[in-house]
Amino acid sequence: MKKVVIVGAGKGGSILLKLLLTIRKMEVIAVIDKNPTAIGFELARRHHIATDLSWEKWLQREVDIVIETTGEKQVLDELIKLSKGKNVVIPGSIAYIISELFSEKESLLDQLKQLSNNQELILSHIRDGMIIVDADGIVQFINTSAENIIGVSNQASKGKHMEQIVTNTRLIDVLHTQKKEVNQRFLLGNGKKIITTRIPVINKDNQLIGAFAVFKDMTEVIKLAEENTDLNEIKTMLEAIIYSSDEAISVVDEKGNGLMINPAYTKITGLTDKEVIGKPASTDISEGESMHMKVLATRKSFRGVRMKVGPMKKDVVVNVAPVIVKGKVKGSIGILHDVSEIKSLTNQLKRAHQIIRSLEAKYTFDDIIGTSAEMRLALEQAKVGAKTPATVLLRGDSGTGKELFAHAIHNESERKHNKFIRVNCAAIAESILESELFGYEDGAFSGAKHGGKKGLFEEANHGSIFLDEIGELSLNTQAKLLRVLQENEIIRVGGTKPIVIDVRIIAATNINLERAIVSKTFREDLYYRLNRLPIYIPSLKERITDLPYLTRHIIQKINQDYGRNVKDISEEALHKLKEYKWPGNVRELENIIGRTIIYMEINEETIQYHHIPNLEITTQKKHQSTLTPSTTTLQQAMEQYEKNHIYTCYKQNDFNKTKTAKALNISIRNLYYKLQKYQIE
Repeated sequence: MKKVVIVGAGKGGSILLKLLLTIRKMEVIAVIDKNPTAIGFELARRHHIATDLSWEKWLQREVDIVIETTGEKQVLDELIKLSKGKNVVIPGSIAYIISELFSEKESLLDQLKQLSNNQELILSHIRDGMIIVDADGIVQFINTSAENIIGVSNQASKGKHMEQIVTNTRLIDVLHTQKKEVNQRFLLGNGKKIITTRIPVINKDNQLIGAFAVFKDMTEVIKLAEENTDLNEIKTMLEAIIYSSDEAISVVDEKGNGLMINPAYTKITGLTDKEVIGKPASTDISEGESMHMKVLATRKSFRGVRMKVGPMKKDVVVNVAPVIVKGKVKGSIGILHDVSEIKSLTNQLKRAHQIIRSLEAKYTFDDIIGTSAEMRLALEQAKVGAKTPATVLLRGDSGTGKELFAHAIHNESERKHNKFIRVNCAAIAESILESELFGYEDGAFSGAKHGGKKGLFEEANHGSIFLDEIGELSLNTQAKLLRVLQENEIIRVGGTKPIVIDVRIIAATNINLERAIVSKTFREDLYYRLNRLPIYIPSLKERITDLPYLTRHIIQKINQDYGRNVKDISEEALHKLKEYKWPGNVRELENIIGRTIIYMEINEETIQYHHIPNLEITTQKKHQSTLTPSTTTLQQAMEQYEKNHIYTCYKQNDFNKTKTAKALNISIRNLYYKLQKYQIE
């Protein structure tokens, strides 16, 4: 008996609880949810199952399986971490899909059983008498007409030798000679005269498996002549029903040799009658154990077993049950269901979900990796901010993931079904920034689009707008942004009429705004408006404990992007990464891991120490020109020097663009242009 704990008592948890209550080998010992009014608690209490608001203590007990149904990745990760391999932790979505497959297979098996009952029902109601015996002459079946003619019931006859039912019967002779006898007269012990046809039953391997007799009472022959039932037609009809089934059916005898398969089975496995009939039950299995042989050995049914079958290794779920006659296992019947279509649909759904997410805000809090105290604090603040309409100010060094947080806050808010507009305030020229943000009216300036144009704030109406590097705005633009925050309205360039908007502003900066206020480059009143809900995102060196999780997450991402199959990173390689200071933060980590995987051999699956590039390469060596004096023009030499000088300054300022621009005494926009020109990142 497996002991099960369900974490999550919502709708999904309730459905799984109902399912597990029907499984004898599963005992649900507790249902847990942080919500005391969860609907699953009521069902659990009715079945005297313990309920709790916390799951930690239950992992200390003897628990075999923990099913997580909350759908929260953090809860699942914590369950896996705390279980320490002692318990099997199953996501509720996977358990629910499997339960649906199990239910479907049980339904199909019930249909097959109903089909068998229908077959017996048909044979019981034909006008001809019928007796069926096995190869030893033991009666297996007597229909209603035979009971009336012979005067012996089916119940009393089953399991007895044919000679105990009908004296001097020739059905035993037919078993010995294996030759049919057609339309023979015979006198029963009760004085009735019958006309009978006796036929041996021989399978495709020329093995005798039994015989049957069909007979009529002579007094009814004439009366029923026109209503005579054609046994071959009945047999053909029953076979047609089985053969037309969409479910793959496989039947073996008591020795585990194939007796029958249908076309649906051939379609899934790719195996024909010749390759299966009379062959061992394991013939069709490419990966897994033969459930037919297990059923024959244990006399038990097995449901929902996953395996791969046929030369194409089709992934299937099988339900297999024994065929028991007179207490003896006479064979086994199995139903196979192809689950590859379900996998395909699931993958299509995932791809569709990714496409939909890419149209607007791409990321959620599930995409933010980090368990350090600093990161947990930032995540908790961001989740609180997502549930409020307050302006959020994201602060942190370049490359820490401020945009990731902005996406996640939008996707967690009530505005998630509306637009998410991203604006890099430093990347747009000052001359057009105002018109881009607030739009313009017809004829506002030379070259203005006829009819005017909506600004980004209007485009984001009822949604969110992410103003990245807000510290780079000019004082004039800052004043207009302050009006948006105070009045919830904008005025287009060249216009006079205010336009009311409903936009959630998420701002981000990597500069010290307080220092900018002192130096008169940032408005103090705008600062207080933006700083309602400040969230500091720690640099990678401040949360170095998160590096292993980040690295493995990046590996999986790069595998998908580049079609690689790197599975892990060694402890030595991780140590090397931890020793580095990461001035470029997570963005630099992604760059290093991506470069590492690109240069690894295609068959290598683990990143080793020697795969990691030298993280202490000097700027001069890294950007040393390969041009020789004889082939270098003056322009080329000047550009190479400028590139090296910019990179050196950029690295000395910890890859902070604002600090680098000030050190070089150029504008931030000019720096962006040169970084792009020289491909420096």
